[in-house]
Amino acid sequence: MLPTSLFDYELPPELIARYPAEKRGTSRMLVVDRATGHAEPHVFGEILNWLSPGDVLVWNDTKVLKGRMFARRMPDVAAGAKFELLLVSPENGVPGLWNVLIRPGKRAKNGIRAALCEPDGSINSRGDFFEVVEKRGDGYLVRFSNPDAGFLQEHYGHIPLPPYIGREAEDSDAERYQTVYARCPGAVAAPTAGLHFTDEILDAARAKGVITRALTLHVGPGTFKPVETENAEEHRMHVETFDLPEETAETINRARRAGHKVMAVGTTTVRVLESCAAPDGTLSPRSGETDIFLYPPYRPRSVDMLLTNFHLPRSTLLMLVSCFASREHILAAYELAKREKFHFYSYGDCMLLK
Repeated sequence: MLPTSLFDYELPPELIARYPAEKRGTSRMLVVDRATGHAEPHVFGEILNWLSPGDVLVWNDTKVLKGRMFARRMPDVAAGAKFELLLVSPENGVPGLWNVLIRPGKRAKNGIRAALCEPDGSINSRGDFFEVVEKRGDGYLVRFSNPDAGFLQEHYGHIPLPPYIGREAEDSDAERYQTVYARCPGAVAAPTAGLHFTDEILDAARAKGVITRALTLHVGPGTFKPVETENAEEHRMHVETFDLPEETAETINRARRAGHKVMAVGTTTVRVLESCAAPDGTLSPRSGETDIFLYPPYRPRSVDMLLTNFHLPRSTLLMLVSCFASREHILAAYELAKREKFHFYSYGDCMLLK
């Protein structure tokens, strides 16, 4: 049994980052020795001090969908119930069909239609709406009258900031809640460890001889789901789609055989690599779905260093991070971060486990 309470901690609300650092790349970074737990505050711009020529820096290139939308029930849209929906994933590539979350769900009955709202809250004049097809678990399958998902996001979508940020998305979030290397649309939340990188830092890494590679994992809404079971091992993990390209897998395999290290940017990158790793750490390229749940005493097979943000208490992400060092070392580092007034969560500062 692994008690979930072992991964609990208190966080003063003022340490939750509501906005990113004024300039990308200027966050603070707590560097933690995996073996000893020794931790020292640094600035993120120093990250190249822990990377050597031949090492591999691997990240998740998913792109956050502008998928938070609002609508009013038809036909009397002026007085109709208001809905909030979140795009999760397209339905098997069928144009216009999407798996979504809807609030309030109790009003989302099969067959109802709702007109999409413009960003200012007014009903659109184009006649665009969605229809609820069926309920699916915690979500719904809906059909949009306009099958062009890009158009819908551009005209009606908002960046879906995590609820703990405590504010509505602003224009600047469209840029700052995406990594500079985001390429593949499909996530409902950003792989936040990557938000610290700038093009200049990545160019400097390559100039130093560090190899950079990408993989994809589309972060799903389950990433925010707390562990509610008393025994963490009984938690049902969410499923997310991923792709580990052959080039990325082969590059990492070659580097590790040559004695170089792999630094994973974020827990989502770790989940993909460990889903594809043999017991000896050798990676096999593949695409599909993963529900891998990493918690102590598991130790990563394919990753040597982890760059990650500070995570919610009692979360699967905090448990994953605790696979890189002892739980005691991780929680002690969190306490140091609190004393040093680091900022936590998506827009907050970061930690490097070396």
